[in-house]
Amino acid sequence: MNKDEILTLLEGVKEEAKEKYKAEIKGIFGSYVRDEATEQSDIDVKEIAMSPTGQAKTYLNFIAGKWVKSESGKTFTNPNPADFEEVLGLFQDSTPADLEKAIASAASASENWRSGSLSEREEIFRRAVVLLEQRKEKLALELTREEGKTLQESHQEIQSAISEMRFQVGQARRFLSEPGTSGRKDVVCYSVRQPLGVVSVITPWNFPVNVPCRKITPALMAGNTVVFKPASFTPLVGLRLVEILTEAGIPKGVVNFITGRGSAIGNQMVAHPLVKAVSFTGSTEVGVRICSQASLHLAKVQLEMGGKNPMVVLEDADLELAAKDAVYAGCACSGQWCTSTSRVILLREIADQFVSLLVDEVKQIKVGDGLDRDTTMGPVAGEGQLKKILSYIELGKKEGAKLILGGKRLTGSRYDKGFFIEPAIFTEVKPEIKIAQEEIFGPVLSVMVVDSFAQALKVANGIRQGLSSSIYTKDLARATEFVQRSEAGLTHVNLPTSFKEPQLPFGGVKLSGYGPPEAGKSGIEFFTEHKSIYLSCR
Repeated sequence: MNKDEILTLLEGVKEEAKEKYKAEIKGIFGSYVRDEATEQSDIDVKEIAMSPTGQAKTYLNFIAGKWVKSESGKTFTNPNPADFEEVLGLFQDSTPADLEKAIASAASASENWRSGSLSEREEIFRRAVVLLEQRKEKLALELTREEGKTLQESHQEIQSAISEMRFQVGQARRFLSEPGTSGRKDVVCYSVRQPLGVVSVITPWNFPVNVPCRKITPALMAGNTVVFKPASFTPLVGLRLVEILTEAGIPKGVVNFITGRGSAIGNQMVAHPLVKAVSFTGSTEVGVRICSQASLHLAKVQLEMGGKNPMVVLEDADLELAAKDAVYAGCACSGQWCTSTSRVILLREIADQFVSLLVDEVKQIKVGDGLDRDTTMGPVAGEGQLKKILSYIELGKKEGAKLILGGKRLTGSRYDKGFFIEPAIFTEVKPEIKIAQEEIFGPVLSVMVVDSFAQALKVANGIRQGLSSSIYTKDLARATEFVQRSEAGLTHVNLPTSFKEPQLPFGGVKLSGYGPPEAGKSGIEFFTEHKSIYLSCR
């Protein structure tokens, strides 16, 4: 084959892929926009989710294509945070020996998987998308029972996960090979991205479907094999995702699923010499340890960590819109998004009016079991999470902030068996106190008042984290300056801090993120290494 024939072939592949996915990507963007308006179906959620159960089912690890018990013989319970007497299942309390088997399984499957056809991988994920669509009602019910979010929030998460999966499948075809142009007429050159090998995927409890889809899809599409550990608060929906991938045709050993305590198996998932990359979402403290451990054998690291996200509201803003968005981003999923709004920074001239709007919006929230149709905010994820939030609320009062609404654990027959809390608003918050500096991860809004846009920007940036930010204004000049100077990985104008779409990277700066961000183009790039190829036609 001469140079011209090679170039023609490369260009043909590129154009074929572009046209093949153009319509699909357009559809993905449209479906993501509709996520905001996802409605609950007419399904009888009580009949399905709350049907009588006897002994709690014991769930197993998935290693080398088989469901197996842990060598420890021990399990841990998975309670419903809205009713902790309801145990959703027993999960394996895995040991380093179990993890060793999972890593060995992934390593054994690596060569066949990486050398397989990209089209075959695409077909597996297309089948997985169909299965997710078919099972999203049941999966939403299990997600609500396991994590606590409302049914509508669960539906939105699953639909977003489907969008992430579709997009990353398309990314693989477009970016795993790129034609180049040589400086010499007798040379053809191009670059490819090759898989790394075994990768560890460690996911959080607040998005136990979406985040695994966002990580596992590009990892597998790139040709890697995966060891997947979900958070112990939400192992069930992670297991369901593995069931779907297996049914869709993932070969044995390519995906391995293991549950257990991070203190028991987390270090080995990072430090094992066969692990070539670690993708982690969780706390900053754990992320820093992962980075240190992975560096000892030069494993790649992708960390998506905490946020202390500011919303700046200027005097010319649509105050009603801003107040609604502040409460939505601050209290959705009980304030347990890493992109939740936690700091509201107001210009003094509109502060009183805005706080009044904020209070009115929060008072409309109906806290309860996420399976109840009138609930707009569910419980927090567990007892430890509840105690942490309440301790920060007490600390805020001691530090001189004024609690003007909520902030108490809810009691009574509707709440006594769950981890329910009133959403809280603090005013008179000084930027340097702990509730303005540290991630609470709960439905707590801290209001700060400033005298100028310059001061607002300084306060917004005056934290160690840098995940997301937003500004509400009609002034294009100040909006542009904020976008340029905001120290955050995601910045918004007249949109809540939680807004994102799958075609753009997702990750923070400062102590909110490290390594290439997730999603978008960088989602698959992280799971690959570059190789440049030169062909001489002499």
